Amino acid sequence: MYKNVLTSIPGIEWYPIIALVLFFGFFSALMIWFVLVDNNRLQRLSSAVLDDGQPAGPAPSPSSSGE
Repeated sequence: MYKNVLTSIPGIEWYPIIALVLFFGFFSALMIWFVLVDNNRLQRLSSAVLDDGQPAGPAPSPSSSGE
């Protein structure tokens, strides 16, 4: 059943080729960017994920709420 449906789509033989070209194009662009990017920028990007702008300090304990 699926074979009949897929063969009735015009140009379906190009879909896997286009998908492969897009995948390798994106992967290659990502590798080129990774090689050329500045190391300081990578450090800033990696620390920005966890940085919420507040200074680090001891977390308040739940028992100190005054109850």
